[in-house]
Amino acid sequence: MTSDLGFTCSCCGQHHAELPTNYSTTAPYAWDPSFAETSDCLLSSDQCVIKAQHYFVKGLIEIPVIGTGDVFSWGVWVSLSRENFARAADLWDSPGRESEEPYFGWLTTDLSIYSPSTINLKTNLHTRPVGQRPLVELEPTDHPLAVEQRTGITRDRVREIAEAVLHSTRDRS
Repeated sequence: MTSDLGFTCSCCGQHHAELPTNYSTTAPYAWDPSFAETSDCLLSSDQCVIKAQHYFVKGLIEIPVIGTGDVFSWGVWVSLSRENFARAADLWDSPGRESEEPYFGWLTTDLSIYSPSTINLKTNLHTRPVGQRPLVELEPTDHPLAVEQRTGITRDRVREIAEAVLHSTRDRS
């Protein structure tokens, strides 16, 4: 048995030392870098406000990797109502925040490897203990991402995702 956790890429033929099990985006789909210069916009690693009218929190869509006990995750942004964003922000550093009811939101990250688009999928954002990113639970639809979250993915699917992300022409920072 080998302990190599890497993979040989079918796109470029190179061996990659690790098979990544998480990817993350730096900003919601609607964010424009010019917003950083305005006083009514904010982008941190966890929260985002656009023009004091649109509110976002970063969370994780977690997908079990079948037969491994591992979890694959997408770091994504969810839009919240002003009220829910304010409540989440007020409790951000408060112990016990994980006892909050989930917040309804809309997925605002375009994961281009999925079709149809992931933009505006319905979600519930579950806060977790301080220091842990919230869990994003997708509405249980037939969207491929929602199906993967419910049923899990294989290690081969993780490799397919890695290849698609590594060889994407779009910025996936």
